[in-house]
Amino acid sequence: MRLNRQFEQIVQSPTVAATDRILALKAAGRPIIALNAGDPDFATPPEIIAAGVRALQAGWTHYVPSRGLPELRAAIAAQLAQLVDGSNGQKPPYDPQHEILVSHGGIHAYYLAMQSILNPGDEVLIPDPSWGTHANLVRQLRGTVRLVPALPEDGFLPRLTAWENALTPQTCAIVINFPANPTGAIPARAYLRDLLAFAQAHDLWVVSDEVYQNLYFEQKPLSVAAFPEFRERVVLLNSLSKTYAMTGWRVGYLAAPQALVDNALRASQNSITCVAPFVQQAAAFALSDPAMQIAAAGMRAAYARRRQLVLDIYNQYPAGSLKLTPPQGAFYFFLDLRALGRSSSEICERILDEAGVGLVPGTAFGRQGEGFVRMTIAASDEDIAAGFRAILDWAQKAGRA
Repeated sequence: MRLNRQFEQIVQSPTVAATDRILALKAAGRPIIALNAGDPDFATPPEIIAAGVRALQAGWTHYVPSRGLPELRAAIAAQLAQLVDGSNGQKPPYDPQHEILVSHGGIHAYYLAMQSILNPGDEVLIPDPSWGTHANLVRQLRGTVRLVPALPEDGFLPRLTAWENALTPQTCAIVINFPANPTGAIPARAYLRDLLAFAQAHDLWVVSDEVYQNLYFEQKPLSVAAFPEFRERVVLLNSLSKTYAMTGWRVGYLAAPQALVDNALRASQNSITCVAPFVQQAAAFALSDPAMQIAAAGMRAAYARRRQLVLDIYNQYPAGSLKLTPPQGAFYFFLDLRALGRSSSEICERILDEAGVGLVPGTAFGRQGEGFVRMTIAASDEDIAAGFRAILDWAQKAGRA
């Protein structure tokens, strides 16, 4: 039977495959510490759940405007205004009527953005390493991916010369994700400005995935929305999944110039019609209620405590085969095990089999991830401590072998 051959270029998500294997081992009775998932271990705050239940009980169970509920778009616009340096109460950076579109989660927002931009044969520049869906979805939409090395020695940020070397006449967009999955990298203001100026000079869109925007450990990351002089070529993507522990609710948004949002609206109408209205009501409450911002800050503080827990344990061990760079944001450590001279996949397999800890191979995020593994801190303090100690013990034995 005839099938879409485009999917021959798209691999199954390695993170999902790792989760499937870990769940199978657990079901078979193996004691596994799962440090692989990118899902907050916190429950959605009960007040958000109550807002969703109230909306259900009030009859919010039918079609609503395909752009998203006006109150949710207004709440998104108000939050985006807080990301802009020196707004001083001036006009919000995005018009909620024409420049914001509610999506079925962050992945759907990314799909809508790329569907709105890409023509067959267009090329997109994506850092390597980066989250695999960024590249896979471009290929799914019959675009071409050009991976741009983001080297460990450069803090996993591609040099401007690397972006320039990857450029071709077919290049139409750059995809960035800060704080980054899997590395936790956050660029300085000057880096972002230089990258946006590069995009402007070459007439490129900049698609910025900012789903980890509110998960940072020191300096708050700067949004691309903070540069009004470049905003006509920026597409900003976000969701409530990570900040408010709402991964299963599937609600996000994109903010962009009206011409792109008009395209994205047609793509959304013909893929989901609209996001569930009771979910949108809960999302509007999450974004606008002051107590929910305090709850989100509490989760961020917990991730910071867990990050420090990992650093403290690491410092208790003698120098060995595992090298660690503290992440600046998100909730992952990208552990450097290149000294072992083994592939990331083999390292993950052996740690799972011999130490009982589930991780994700660095090559799930690109060729530059070889020799690295991703470990989440979106898990209990007890699991993080026991799991990371088991990884360090395994690495020391493997280094002596």
